[in-house]
Amino acid sequence: MPIDLSQVNWLYVAVLTLMACLASVVGNLLSFNHRGMAAFLTAVAFAAMFVTYTYYPHGLPLPAAVQKTPVVAPAPVAVPATPQRPRNPVTDITPPAPAR
Repeated sequence: MPIDLSQVNWLYVAVLTLMACLASVVGNLLSFNHRGMAAFLTAVAFAAMFVTYTYYPHGLPLPAAVQKTPVVAPAPVAVPATPQRPRNPVTDITPPAPAR
């Protein structure tokens, strides 16, 4: 099976199903049994409920919230107390004499 059912957030699915059912009832009541109008009102009611549930700061833990991983700064590079001498044995930095 291509969908791993153990990874499905069933609480989120149940909440969305309940919202869709409630939106359908509201849409049918407001449309007086006109199917096209009922479908339109159901979509509007579901969108309103979904946006309210998802974005309103009501303090409830949202099942769909993505856990962001904290940004960890890289460890500082340790600087030695005394500078190391270069391994290059040449310590003279004067330019060489021009060739004749």
